[in-house]
Amino acid sequence: MNGVRAVVIGASAGGVTALFTVLGALPASFAIPVLCVLHLPDDRHSQLAEVLQRRLQRPVRQACDKETIAPGQIYVAGPGYHLSVEADFSLSLSQEEPVHFSRPAIDYLFTSAADAYGPGLLGVLLTGANEDGAEGLAYIKNSGGRTVVQDPRDAQVALMPEAALARHDPDLILSLSGIGQLLATLEPSAC
Repeated sequence: MNGVRAVVIGASAGGVTALFTVLGALPASFAIPVLCVLHLPDDRHSQLAEVLQRRLQRPVRQACDKETIAPGQIYVAGPGYHLSVEADFSLSLSQEEPVHFSRPAIDYLFTSAADAYGPGLLGVLLTGANEDGAEGLAYIKNSGGRTVVQDPRDAQVALMPEAALARHDPDLILSLSGIGQLLATLEPSAC
């Protein structure tokens, strides 16, 4: 999978453990930005970035509005805001209506990132208990990007991967460890 300029990952129920496995496989030299949406209750401060950074020993931060996306950085959406990617590869936070009862919503990130990165985007959908992400993953594929769905048999909650598989035919269906191995082999695009 050459030419990947950014990776977007969506997860819900079971997602923290799934992110530990997938992102834990990344080599120290990994230079591609990773943007993550994990469904969060929007009524309290999220410690997701801190927990991931401690566990992974890598730079992880909660996404900030108007921040320019940096190579090798892992961004996580904060509670109560949709996270999207602008055409100039900066991040945008907004409070539009929830999608699939979620804000942040995976579809929101996936479709905006597909518009910005086109064929340079890799979308990954993991475990979860609703259909958020299925439409966004299909949109990534239709925009020329590549898509990976966690094998529903490997997922803590299979509903989200199953919804994605019902919507489109991903490039790969892998276990969490397989997704981690795939990401670890990605080389940043020269452009």
